[in-house]
Amino acid sequence: MNLPNKLTMLRIVLVPVFMVLAGMTQYGTSNYQDTWYLAAGIVFAVASFTDYLDGYLARKWNLVTDFGKFADPLADKLLTTVAFLYMMRDGVCSIWVVAIILAREFAVAGVRMVAAAGNKVIAANMWGKVKTVLQMVSILYYYFAAALAGPADVMAVGLISMVLCWLVAAVTLISGAKYLWDNRQFINTAK
Repeated sequence: MNLPNKLTMLRIVLVPVFMVLAGMTQYGTSNYQDTWYLAAGIVFAVASFTDYLDGYLARKWNLVTDFGKFADPLADKLLTTVAFLYMMRDGVCSIWVVAIILAREFAVAGVRMVAAAGNKVIAANMWGKVKTVLQMVSILYYYFAAALAGPADVMAVGLISMVLCWLVAAVTLISGAKYLWDNRQFINTAK
């Protein structure tokens, strides 16, 4: 297994670590502890950096593999979906936003599977990359702002996080529609 694929695997391994830390957070309650938010934010930041690094190294060293093409987007989706679910639990991300994110990811995965059955690999487009970066920035903002602001600023952190989540939903809809439109030949020819 090459280094980029090991970095992707590291990101997958960090998902349950992030889940445990995010599960300890209790934003807006009397049990609030900024340490858990900070720890969850740091783990998420490290995992997000591996997303950039594995792709960069795979392209630079010509180590792009079929495993990486499959596992890299899967690792991204696992990490961001878990984070948005915890943000939904904390009341700063609407269930509609999470539903839009999940619907887009299932639709894109379905098209990729149909294409893969025909030995075609569909690369991520620019809108998909923008969506991923915006998701990661929104999540990082929430966890670090929650850690640094403290319980007194729940409303400000929550409001900004909600706005960011809806912005993510809008970009997710655009990226999903563009992806489906650009790859409609796979949908039209599926047997």
